[in-house]
Amino acid sequence: MIRIAYRPLLLAAALVLSGCSSAPLHYYTLVPAASEFVPTATHAAINVPPAPFQFELLPVTVPAQVDQPQLVVRQGGQGVAVLNGERWIAPLGDEVRSALSAELARELHTQDVSGLPASGKPVLRIKLDLRRFDSEPGRYALIDAAWSMRSLKGGATLACTNRISETVDAGYDALVQGHQRAIARLAAQIASAAGPLAAGQTPACPADS
Repeated sequence: MIRIAYRPLLLAAALVLSGCSSAPLHYYTLVPAASEFVPTATHAAINVPPAPFQFELLPVTVPAQVDQPQLVVRQGGQGVAVLNGERWIAPLGDEVRSALSAELARELHTQDVSGLPASGKPVLRIKLDLRRFDSEPGRYALIDAAWSMRSLKGGATLACTNRISETVDAGYDALVQGHQRAIARLAAQIASAAGPLAAGQTPACPADS
């Protein structure tokens, strides 16, 4: 009799747990797909030579507020939401670093030699600290970046800040794509200063585009 009395409760609990466990998880990456780096006929015709230097991108720091496995988005003026069902495939700092490394390699036509033995080419060391990484679905994806760059063989150094905002459509895919575009724009700004710095000049910080 006791088993029969508890059986409906156990069944109800099992259904609740089953419903919770069946909620899908969606994973996102900031690293562009490899197909996005395939050169077009126009780029092939230009035949841009590789840079006469390489770069080393240090680990990237991100604000503690968004340094979570989940996507953290703004809601109104002061509210935020941690989206348990929407997650980064890797720690956010690693995601930003991997995306920026890929974009810099594409912009400069050279290699990120972090963790690799010296090749004899000059190396620029790049450090990025994200002071803001804001996300508001349907509105914007924003990064506020402080970055520095110096040659490991001495010479000029450069420290700059850039604030980049991308308008995004509704949906989390569009939000992540907005952050990808923001990182690509940041890579272009860093790359614009890398050549002169590697040549021993002290370029001006690139303006926000």
